[in-house]
This record gives sequence, structure tokens and C-alpha cells, in this order.
Amino acid sequence: MIPVQGVEGKCVAVLGLGRSGLATARALRAGGADVVAWDDGAPAREKAEGEGIELRDLSKAKAWEGVALLVTSPGIPHLYPKPHPAIAAARAAGVPVDNDIGLFFRSFATREWDSFDQRPKVVAVTGSNGKSTTSALIHHILAESGRPTQLAGNIGRGVLDIEPARDGEVVVLELSSYQTDLARALTPDVAVFTNLSPDHLDRHGGLGGYFAAKRRLFAEGGPDRAVIGIDEDEGRYLANQLSEGKGDDRVIEVSSGQKLEGAAWSVFARKGFLAEWRRGRQVASVDLRDVKGLPGAHNHQNACAAWAVARSLGLGPRAIEAAMRSYPGLPHRSQRIAERDGVAFVNDSKATNVDSAAKALQAFQKIRWICGGLEKEGGLGPLVPFLGTVVKGYVIGREAAGFARQLPGIETEICTTMARAVERAVEEAKPGETVLLAPAAASFDQYDNFEKRGEDFAAEVRRHLG
Repeated sequence: MIPVQGVEGKCVAVLGLGRSGLATARALRAGGADVVAWDDGAPAREKAEGEGIELRDLSKAKAWEGVALLVTSPGIPHLYPKPHPAIAAARAAGVPVDNDIGLFFRSFATREWDSFDQRPKVVAVTGSNGKSTTSALIHHILAESGRPTQLAGNIGRGVLDIEPARDGEVVVLELSSYQTDLARALTPDVAVFTNLSPDHLDRHGGLGGYFAAKRRLFAEGGPDRAVIGIDEDEGRYLANQLSEGKGDDRVIEVSSGQKLEGAAWSVFARKGFLAEWRRGRQVASVDLRDVKGLPGAHNHQNACAAWAVARSLGLGPRAIEAAMRSYPGLPHRSQRIAERDGVAFVNDSKATNVDSAAKALQAFQKIRWICGGLEKEGGLGPLVPFLGTVVKGYVIGREAAGFARQLPGIETEICTTMARAVERAVEEAKPGETVLLAPAAASFDQYDNFEKRGEDFAAEVRRHLG
């Protein structure tokens, strides 16, 4: 646990008592704060009350008497589409609002660091797609290289739930736009921006607000080094804003698909080969095509970002390459779960939007594609150019027929359920083909989350393969 600093003797309110909220309440109490808390769900309140946390309905104006700070969980709207009543009440009472990420950055460094030989560091990763894989890959590379490391944030443990830093440790944080948008302190040593595609637009008032939330990771204090994916206009803009000129190697530009020549330091992948260039010359090259844990161009971009971070932390090319080859991949993210009779079965349930599904479709050839679910804003039009690898689509979800109508030029079958889709794909798949779950939709019409959807897919595959 990271005890929160600067709260001793103060009354601090916590809104939202899920995983991060409970961890925050514990860390605040460890720092000497008097904690009051609220959650709209009765089960969460009961669990907190069982830990001795005082409950208080924070939507009431009188609840804010004597409260010095409100800490809110990331899933709770604080601005768009409209603030949660408790957050609105806090602001009306003049109470500052923060989140656990802000508390972490102001509490991570301690006086014990004075005795360390090597100061601990924080690597923070944000972006629309690939941030989980990039974060986990960085963590894996560090661990395989013998560097003390912890993984937290939007993946793994809550940021305040990790252990205090050890000598020379690197904490890797995956941060969503919900987390970067509100944090009052954002001071990583290395910050990563993977890419940008439309997502969570209702929470940020549009694409501009969504990008602004991501950009705060690079503006609130500023990292010592920035790794920026420049395959979209927003990434190119951000890299340009952070750089002082062509010779500024504090910014490492990253790309999947284009050779980068103008930057002082760049890492890019083309046709399956990763190349690192520094000050006009190539210093490393790796063939990624046979790295099973990182299939496809989108994962090659993740590999480039992780490579850049590892190099900026002083690791050598051979150690990084060896660690990449042992990387097992993350569950539900281009996860190869089985292979039989020349047919591969891949779980990419995390492909919850059109952009991530398009990347998955480009990673494999001859695809039996399981898709569908709760369609997101914008429709499926952007997917159409990438359907050439699809042999047949098996559509699930309550609105499967409507989903299928938006996929011209490919054969589709309305399956509705995962069980039926897997059954039909297994029956029809031929050697050399891939049965791919990449839904291009949210899971909430049939599942609690994308993890449950991916687990159902894996279970059905195992059932049919014996």
C-alpha cells in the first residue's frame, strides 16, 4: 500500500467503493486521514462498512461540512454528460476533487529514497488502443531483465494498492482517459501515447475533449521523456508540441508502417521488422514476425513503444528482444488460446470498437470472424476496407441482424449466441484459417464485461476441441 501524504488529520471523502475506491480509502486512512465514503450501490456500501469506513450520502449539501477533499473513482462522470450529484455538491461547497492517480503521484516519493542507489521511476501509458499490451510488455521486459517492477492502474492492481518503491524499481501504469482527465498531479518519468481513435466521447464532450484528457499526461508537469505514436494527426501534433527541434531526443517517435527519418530518436516497424534509429543512423533491428505473443501491425506498434521505453531506461537491444520473444500476451487481446488441425483460435474480446477490430482483422489471413454485440456510436463503415481477410462472419448479440447488414461483401451467419457462433466456426474452419473473436462492439448486451465474453469464447472452444 502507498500511504497518502498530506492528509493527516483531514477529513477526506471517497466516492465510489469498487476496487480502486476501497484501495483509496485504505491508503487515505494509512496516511492519517479521517475517511467518509459513499457508493450508489448497496453491496459496495456494505463491504466498506464491514471495513469500518464511515458512510455518508455525499449528494447532500450538509455532507460537506469539514471535508477537505473529495477523491472520486474513474468510472464516475465528473463533467460530461453531467457531473455526478456528489461531485456537483462538492464543487458547490468549494471542496477540491481529485482521483487516486493524483494521490499516487503526490505520495509515491518518500524520504527513504535518499538512501537508494537508484531513484525509482514511473512509466505511464495512455492511448485509445494497445495501452494494456504496451504496459504489460514493458513490465515483462523489465522483469525478464532483472529490474524491480510493478504493474498497476487500469491493469493489475490499483495504484495505491501497490507496495512502496524499492531501490531502482520501475512502476508501470496503464492510465485511461478517465484517470488522466481529473488527476491533479501527473508527473511520470516516462509517458507513452500509443494512438487515438474515437471512444468514450460522451464522457469527454467529443473527440477534442477525449484527446485533451490524454494530453494532460504530458502537460501537467511534463515527463522527462515522451514516447509518442505518430500514426494519427493527434500524435504528430503532440510530438511536435513536446519537441524543441530535430535534435531533441527527449521525444521518441513511434510508428507502425512508416519509416521515420526526421526525429532525433525513433522506433518503427515495417513489414514485420522493428528498427531503432538515433541521430540519423540505425542502431537496432528485430524481426517481429515470429514473435507469437505480438501478432499483427497493431501489436508491432505496441512493441515499438515498449522497446522505446526500455531503451530510454537503459536496457540493451539483446535483452529486450529476448524478453519480447518470451512475452505470452494478455488475455482477451490477440490471445492464441488453441490450435488444432491447422486451425488457430484467437481471443481478441478486448476489440470493443471498430478501430481495434480493424487492427485484429489485419493481423491474420483467412479469418472465421466472430463479431457483434452492443454497437458503438459511428457505425461499422470504417471496418469495410479491412474485410478482405474474412472468409465468413458469425454474428452474435441481440441486434445481430442489424450488425450483419453493415458488413457488405462477406458471407455472414446470424448466430446470436457465442455457443452457436463457435459451433458453426469449428464445423466450417479449414487448415490455415483462424477463428477470431474480435467483436467491434461492447459486450453489455449479453455479458457483464469483455472479459466474460472472452472467457465464454475460450470455454466454448475448449468444449468443441475436447
